[in-house]
Amino acid sequence: MNYGLVLEGGAMRGIYTAGVLDVFMEHGIETNGVVGVSAGVLYGCSYVSKQIKRSIRYTYKYRSDKHFMGLYSLLHTGNIVGEDFCFHQIPETLDPFDNEAFKNSDIKFYATCTNVETGKAEYIHCTDLFTQIDYARASSSMPFVSKIVEIDGKKYLDGGVADSIPVQASKNLGYEKNIVVLTRPRDYCKPPTNPKPAKIVYKKYPEFCKAIENRHINYNNTLLELEKLEKNGEVFVIAPSVDLHIGRMEKKRDRILAMYRLGRKDALRSLQELTQFMKTE
Repeated sequence: MNYGLVLEGGAMRGIYTAGVLDVFMEHGIETNGVVGVSAGVLYGCSYVSKQIKRSIRYTYKYRSDKHFMGLYSLLHTGNIVGEDFCFHQIPETLDPFDNEAFKNSDIKFYATCTNVETGKAEYIHCTDLFTQIDYARASSSMPFVSKIVEIDGKKYLDGGVADSIPVQASKNLGYEKNIVVLTRPRDYCKPPTNPKPAKIVYKKYPEFCKAIENRHINYNNTLLELEKLEKNGEVFVIAPSVDLHIGRMEKKRDRILAMYRLGRKDALRSLQELTQFMKTE
Protein backbone atom coordinates (compact mmCIF):
# COMPACT_ATOMS: atom_id res chain seq x y z
CA MET A 1 0.00 0.00 0.00
CA ASN A 2 1.34 3.42 -0.98
CA TYR A 3 0.59 6.27 1.40
CA GLY A 4 0.53 9.91 0.37
CA LEU A 5 0.70 13.04 2.49
CA VAL A 6 -1.23 16.04 1.15
CA LEU A 7 -0.34 19.43 2.65
CA GLU A 8 -2.55 22.48 2.17
CA GLY A 9 -1.00 25.96 2.06
CA GLY A 10 -2.16 29.15 3.71
CA ALA A 11 0.95 31.28 4.29
CA MET A 12 1.56 31.62 8.04
CA ARG A 13 -1.36 29.28 8.79
CA GLY A 14 0.98 26.61 7.49
CA ILE A 15 2.88 26.66 10.77
CA TYR A 16 0.05 24.40 11.95
CA THR A 17 1.31 21.86 9.43
CA ALA A 18 4.83 22.23 10.80
CA GLY A 19 3.53 21.17 14.22
CA VAL A 20 1.74 18.16 12.75
CA LEU A 21 4.81 17.06 10.80
CA ASP A 22 7.14 17.39 13.79
CA VAL A 23 4.91 14.95 15.69
CA PHE A 24 4.93 12.62 12.68
CA MET A 25 8.73 12.63 12.63
CA GLU A 26 8.99 12.13 16.37
CA HIS A 27 6.68 9.11 16.19
CA GLY A 28 7.97 7.55 12.98
CA ILE A 29 4.92 8.31 10.81
CA GLU A 30 6.33 8.09 7.30
CA THR A 31 4.56 8.13 3.96
CA ASN A 32 5.72 7.17 0.48
CA GLY A 33 5.08 10.57 -1.02
CA VAL A 34 4.28 14.20 -0.21
CA VAL A 35 2.21 16.53 -2.39
CA GLY A 36 2.45 20.06 -1.01
CA VAL A 37 0.97 23.42 -1.86
CA SER A 38 2.58 26.76 -1.03
CA ALA A 39 3.42 26.70 2.71
CA GLY A 40 2.84 22.96 2.55
CA VAL A 41 5.86 22.77 0.26
CA LEU A 42 7.99 25.04 2.44
CA TYR A 43 7.31 23.06 5.60
CA GLY A 44 6.86 19.65 3.99
CA CYS A 45 10.41 19.55 2.67
CA SER A 46 11.79 19.46 6.23
CA TYR A 47 9.63 16.39 6.83
CA VAL A 48 11.37 14.65 3.93
CA SER A 49 14.82 15.70 5.18
CA LYS A 50 13.81 14.67 8.73
CA GLN A 51 14.71 17.99 10.35
CA ILE A 52 12.48 18.11 13.41
CA LYS A 53 11.51 21.63 14.56
CA ARG A 54 13.46 23.33 11.77
CA SER A 55 10.31 24.95 10.38
CA ILE A 56 9.16 26.52 13.63
CA ARG A 57 12.72 27.48 14.52
CA TYR A 58 13.44 29.61 11.47
CA THR A 59 9.89 30.95 11.23
CA TYR A 60 9.94 32.06 14.84
CA LYS A 61 13.42 33.55 14.58
CA TYR A 62 12.99 35.48 11.35
CA ARG A 63 9.26 36.24 11.37
CA SER A 64 9.86 39.96 12.03
CA ASP A 65 12.85 40.40 9.74
CA LYS A 66 11.91 42.92 7.07
CA HIS A 67 13.47 40.68 4.42
CA PHE A 68 11.38 37.64 5.42
CA MET A 69 7.81 38.53 4.52
CA GLY A 70 5.82 41.72 4.40
CA LEU A 71 5.43 45.19 2.95
CA TYR A 72 9.16 46.02 2.88
CA SER A 73 9.93 43.03 0.72
CA LEU A 74 6.93 43.72 -1.52
CA LEU A 75 7.89 47.35 -2.11
CA HIS A 76 11.58 46.65 -2.69
CA THR A 77 11.44 43.38 -4.63
CA GLY A 78 7.89 42.98 -5.94
CA ASN A 79 7.47 39.82 -3.83
CA ILE A 80 5.82 39.83 -0.42
CA VAL A 81 8.02 36.85 0.52
CA GLY A 82 11.69 37.76 0.25
CA GLU A 83 13.19 35.67 -2.54
CA ASP A 84 16.87 35.81 -1.63
CA PHE A 85 16.38 35.76 2.13
CA CYS A 86 13.78 32.97 2.31
CA PHE A 87 14.88 30.76 -0.56
CA HIS A 88 18.64 31.15 -0.37
CA GLN A 89 19.99 32.75 2.79
CA ILE A 90 17.88 30.74 5.24
CA PRO A 91 18.13 27.25 3.68
CA GLU A 92 21.73 27.63 2.53
CA THR A 93 23.29 29.47 5.49
CA LEU A 94 21.15 30.78 8.35
CA ASP A 95 19.25 27.56 9.13
CA PRO A 96 20.69 25.01 6.69
CA PHE A 97 18.33 22.66 4.91
CA ASP A 98 19.71 19.12 4.68
CA ASN A 99 19.52 18.77 0.93
CA GLU A 100 21.56 15.55 0.94
CA ALA A 101 19.04 13.89 3.25
CA PHE A 102 16.26 15.18 1.01
CA LYS A 103 17.91 13.77 -2.11
CA ASN A 104 18.55 10.41 -0.46
CA SER A 105 15.07 10.05 1.03
CA ASP A 106 12.74 7.32 -0.16
CA ILE A 107 9.85 9.79 0.11
CA LYS A 108 8.91 11.36 -3.22
CA PHE A 109 8.17 15.07 -3.01
CA TYR A 110 5.89 17.08 -5.29
CA ALA A 111 5.42 20.85 -5.39
CA THR A 112 2.05 22.04 -6.70
CA CYS A 113 2.28 25.10 -8.95
CA THR A 114 -0.35 26.88 -11.02
CA ASN A 115 0.60 27.40 -14.66
CA VAL A 116 -0.43 31.01 -15.28
CA GLU A 117 -0.96 30.48 -19.02
CA THR A 118 -3.14 27.38 -18.76
CA GLY A 119 -4.73 28.00 -15.35
CA LYS A 120 -4.03 24.36 -14.50
CA ALA A 121 -2.10 22.83 -11.64
CA GLU A 122 1.20 21.08 -12.27
CA TYR A 123 2.78 18.71 -9.77
CA ILE A 124 6.54 18.94 -9.99
CA HIS A 125 8.59 16.01 -8.72
CA CYS A 126 11.45 17.63 -6.79
CA THR A 127 14.52 15.46 -6.23
CA ASP A 128 17.02 18.20 -5.36
CA LEU A 129 15.55 21.17 -3.55
CA PHE A 130 18.54 23.45 -4.05
CA THR A 131 18.54 23.14 -7.84
CA GLN A 132 14.73 23.11 -7.96
CA ILE A 133 14.13 25.80 -5.35
CA ASP A 134 12.26 27.97 -7.85
CA TYR A 135 9.41 25.43 -7.88
CA ALA A 136 9.05 25.84 -4.12
CA ARG A 137 9.12 29.61 -4.64
CA ALA A 138 6.55 29.43 -7.43
CA SER A 139 4.22 27.24 -5.39
CA SER A 140 4.21 29.84 -2.60
CA SER A 141 4.07 32.98 -4.77
CA MET A 142 0.69 34.48 -3.94
CA PRO A 143 -1.14 36.32 -6.74
CA PHE A 144 -1.15 40.14 -6.71
CA VAL A 145 1.76 40.33 -4.24
CA SER A 146 4.31 38.19 -6.10
CA LYS A 147 6.03 38.28 -9.44
CA ILE A 148 5.32 35.48 -11.90
CA VAL A 149 8.04 32.84 -11.62
CA GLU A 150 9.38 31.67 -14.98
CA ILE A 151 10.98 28.21 -15.13
CA ASP A 152 11.99 26.47 -18.35
CA GLY A 153 9.75 28.69 -20.42
CA LYS A 154 6.69 28.22 -18.21
CA LYS A 155 5.06 30.82 -15.97
CA TYR A 156 3.94 29.86 -12.49
CA LEU A 157 2.25 31.22 -9.37
CA ASP A 158 0.68 29.88 -6.18
CA GLY A 159 -0.32 26.24 -6.54
CA GLY A 160 -3.37 26.84 -4.37
CA VAL A 161 -5.08 28.84 -7.10
CA ALA A 162 -5.65 25.75 -9.23
CA ASP A 163 -5.54 23.02 -6.57
CA SER A 164 -5.55 24.01 -2.91
CA ILE A 165 -5.91 20.46 -1.57
CA PRO A 166 -4.39 18.10 -4.16
CA VAL A 167 -5.76 14.83 -2.81
CA GLN A 168 -6.95 13.66 -6.24
CA ALA A 169 -3.54 14.45 -7.69
CA SER A 170 -1.96 12.34 -4.97
CA LYS A 171 -4.28 9.46 -5.83
CA ASN A 172 -3.40 9.88 -9.51
CA LEU A 173 0.28 9.65 -8.59
CA GLY A 174 -0.37 6.20 -7.15
CA TYR A 175 -0.96 6.88 -3.46
CA GLU A 176 -4.02 4.81 -2.65
CA LYS A 177 -4.42 6.10 0.90
CA ASN A 178 -3.72 9.66 1.91
CA ILE A 179 -3.19 11.71 5.03
CA VAL A 180 -4.47 15.23 4.41
CA VAL A 181 -3.36 18.13 6.61
CA LEU A 182 -5.61 21.18 6.33
CA THR A 183 -4.86 24.61 7.76
CA ARG A 184 -8.46 25.66 8.33
CA PRO A 185 -11.08 23.98 10.55
CA ARG A 186 -13.24 21.32 8.97
CA ASP A 187 -16.35 23.53 8.90
CA TYR A 188 -14.67 26.23 6.82
CA CYS A 189 -16.34 27.20 3.54
CA LYS A 190 -14.33 29.34 1.13
CA PRO A 191 -16.24 32.42 -0.05
CA PRO A 192 -16.20 33.70 -3.65
CA THR A 193 -13.43 36.03 -4.76
CA ASN A 194 -14.11 39.29 -6.59
CA PRO A 195 -12.91 38.46 -10.14
CA LYS A 196 -12.37 42.07 -11.24
CA PRO A 197 -8.86 42.62 -9.79
CA ALA A 198 -7.56 39.45 -11.45
CA LYS A 199 -9.00 40.48 -14.81
CA ILE A 200 -7.08 43.76 -14.51
CA VAL A 201 -3.76 42.48 -13.18
CA TYR A 202 -3.70 39.23 -15.18
CA LYS A 203 -5.61 40.33 -18.28
CA LYS A 204 -3.02 38.58 -20.48
CA TYR A 205 -3.84 35.27 -18.77
CA PRO A 206 -7.61 34.61 -19.02
CA GLU A 207 -7.30 30.97 -17.93
CA PHE A 208 -5.55 32.05 -14.75
CA CYS A 209 -8.33 34.57 -14.13
CA LYS A 210 -10.87 31.77 -14.47
CA ALA A 211 -8.92 29.67 -11.96
CA ILE A 212 -9.00 32.52 -9.45
CA GLU A 213 -12.72 33.07 -10.04
CA ASN A 214 -13.53 29.36 -9.60
CA ARG A 215 -11.15 28.70 -6.74
CA HIS A 216 -13.82 28.71 -4.04
CA ILE A 217 -15.96 26.25 -6.01
CA ASN A 218 -13.11 23.80 -6.48
CA TYR A 219 -12.00 24.20 -2.87
CA ASN A 220 -15.43 23.55 -1.38
CA ASN A 221 -16.04 20.62 -3.74
CA THR A 222 -12.75 19.10 -2.59
CA LEU A 223 -13.89 19.35 1.02
CA LEU A 224 -17.03 17.43 0.10
CA GLU A 225 -14.93 14.84 -1.70
CA LEU A 226 -12.71 14.48 1.37
CA GLU A 227 -15.76 13.55 3.43
CA LYS A 228 -16.61 10.76 0.98
CA LEU A 229 -13.03 9.49 0.89
CA GLU A 230 -12.92 9.49 4.69
CA LYS A 231 -16.04 7.37 4.88
CA ASN A 232 -14.46 4.93 2.41
CA GLY A 233 -11.32 4.69 4.52
CA GLU A 234 -9.14 6.20 1.78
CA VAL A 235 -8.24 9.43 3.56
CA PHE A 236 -7.29 10.53 7.05
CA VAL A 237 -7.76 14.24 7.71
CA ILE A 238 -6.06 16.37 10.34
CA ALA A 239 -7.34 19.94 10.63
CA PRO A 240 -7.25 22.71 13.24
CA SER A 241 -9.61 21.77 16.06
CA VAL A 242 -9.89 25.44 17.02
CA ASP A 243 -10.04 28.48 14.75
CA LEU A 244 -7.26 30.73 15.99
CA HIS A 245 -7.95 33.31 13.26
CA ILE A 246 -4.25 33.62 12.48
CA GLY A 247 -3.40 36.04 9.70
CA ARG A 248 -1.67 34.96 6.51
CA MET A 249 1.10 37.47 7.29
CA GLU A 250 1.06 36.90 11.06
CA LYS A 251 4.16 38.14 12.89
CA LYS A 252 3.12 37.96 16.55
CA ARG A 253 5.20 35.23 18.17
CA ASP A 254 2.48 34.15 20.61
CA ARG A 255 -0.02 33.56 17.82
CA ILE A 256 2.51 31.72 15.68
CA LEU A 257 3.50 29.47 18.57
CA ALA A 258 -0.17 28.87 19.41
CA MET A 259 -0.85 27.69 15.85
CA TYR A 260 2.22 25.44 15.86
CA ARG A 261 1.28 23.95 19.22
CA LEU A 262 -2.28 23.35 18.01
CA GLY A 263 -0.83 21.33 15.13
CA ARG A 264 1.18 19.26 17.58
CA LYS A 265 -1.81 18.79 19.86
CA ASP A 266 -4.15 17.70 17.07
CA ALA A 267 -1.54 15.34 15.65
CA LEU A 268 -0.84 13.73 19.01
CA ARG A 269 -4.56 13.30 19.61
CA SER A 270 -4.89 11.61 16.21
CA LEU A 271 -1.91 9.27 16.50
CA GLN A 272 -3.77 6.15 17.60
CA GLU A 273 -6.40 6.44 14.87
CA LEU A 274 -3.76 7.36 12.30
CA THR A 275 -1.65 4.35 13.18
CA GLN A 276 -4.70 2.14 12.72
CA PHE A 277 -5.48 3.84 9.40
CA MET A 278 -2.00 3.03 8.15
CA LYS A 279 -2.27 -0.59 9.25
CA THR A 280 -5.50 -1.19 7.36
CA GLU A 281 -4.84 -2.57 3.87
